[in-house]
Amino acid sequence: MKKALLSVSDKTGITQFAADLIAQGFEIYSTGGTKQTLVDHNIAVKSVSELTQFPEIMDGRVKTLHPNIHGGILANRDMPEHLAALKEHGIELIDLVAVNLYPFEETVAKPDVTEADAIENIDIGGPTMLRASAKNFKHVLTVVDPSDYKTVIAKLKEGAVDEAFRKELMIKTFSHTAKYDAAIVNFFNEQSTALRYGENPQQQAKFIKTSNAANTIAGAKQLHGKELSYNNIKDADATLSLVKKFDQPAAVAVKHMNPCGVGVGATIEVAFKNAFDADSQSIFGGIVALNRQVDEATAKLLGDIFLEVIIAPGFDDAALDILTKKKNIRLLEIQMDADADTEEFVSVSGGYLVQDKDTKILSRDDMTVVTEAQPTEDQWRAMELGWTVVKSVKSNAIVLANPKQTVGIGAGQMNRVGAAKIAIERAIEMNDNVILASDGFFPMSDTVETAAAAGIKCMIQPGGSIKDQDSIDAANKLGIAMVTTGMRHFKH
Repeated sequence: MKKALLSVSDKTGITQFAADLIAQGFEIYSTGGTKQTLVDHNIAVKSVSELTQFPEIMDGRVKTLHPNIHGGILANRDMPEHLAALKEHGIELIDLVAVNLYPFEETVAKPDVTEADAIENIDIGGPTMLRASAKNFKHVLTVVDPSDYKTVIAKLKEGAVDEAFRKELMIKTFSHTAKYDAAIVNFFNEQSTALRYGENPQQQAKFIKTSNAANTIAGAKQLHGKELSYNNIKDADATLSLVKKFDQPAAVAVKHMNPCGVGVGATIEVAFKNAFDADSQSIFGGIVALNRQVDEATAKLLGDIFLEVIIAPGFDDAALDILTKKKNIRLLEIQMDADADTEEFVSVSGGYLVQDKDTKILSRDDMTVVTEAQPTEDQWRAMELGWTVVKSVKSNAIVLANPKQTVGIGAGQMNRVGAAKIAIERAIEMNDNVILASDGFFPMSDTVETAAAAGIKCMIQPGGSIKDQDSIDAANKLGIAMVTTGMRHFKH
């Protein structure tokens, strides 16, 4: 009895095809989901394991890669020594192979596809069987397209399965596997992009994408400008991550992975003015992200300074006309909805670290006023802005803020007082509405005293030190309102 091996991802018409093959004297063998579909439709089918005498293993990754399959497919029936080898090893001939492949192209077309998803949809056994049977087309029918099922059955009924028809199916098969392989190559070429260099010219670098989502740097639509560098990509990601945290119109400027100016406002134009005024020096050559479409008025402001990258959910025609006159500036269109990823990874020698993203949001109800002095409404609004920003600043981090913008930022210092002094030194103003936000608790009262000497009247910090009371006592003595959050935001 002739044997047909059916293993398909696209099950369109497969039950009728199998029934028609049985009517033409074929014995059906199948695998996994295809076998179950045939069983569910009362089609007589045997497992491929009956041919291999070996079970499917590794979640189905290995099921048809076996001499009993490929010997039965590849044997040249015009060569007695091939037939003798089959007999010696107890291998039975396979006369028809109907296979279509894992849906790789459909999988990678999804906006949130990961590299792991793509890899799991690279078919190994399917292309191997197709190529083997197509190579031996003179003796084995190869069916890769469900639309050919009726034609194959009709040819079998008519006894018209000649070499020309077999070759036609062979060409179609190799065309299909070539397209499949090309899709894999194209995807991973897009996923891994060679960069000119890394952080410094002596370091090679590449950008490996694990998502094409439109709300990520990897899925950004670049509207203008030269290619992104390693440092551009890292800074752009830091900028995007922070600007997404604001519901109101907001603008964020980042330099070397740290915010240098953050502003909010009733419009995106006002928000950017506030961000620019927060540190008009450091923003030069930086990266700016805005969480609203860039209009003409905002584009004029952006175009007046040198920026490496501008990120926004959109640019109107007038804004594009203005900004594209600057030859090298990169304009990235990125959606501003929250990231789906819940984890972040950092490489270390011999491995990598994985942690949950720092995404928890606190409301005023989650915070505690621990001093006699109470914050004013303006100070509360300033603390909410400062607390949002400080989690994106490298530790030790101090952020000074008013209700509309950052006022001074001290980042990446080995002690908290040092970070406070830098923020104070760079402050654009100092008044009762300026607050101090700290990413970690105060182990001593020295930061409180330094802030008070500069005129700070309100501060927010995690609390949790065994010496919390020392800082609280100092704040009470100096007339400072202090709020604790019970949550720190170290960023290394």
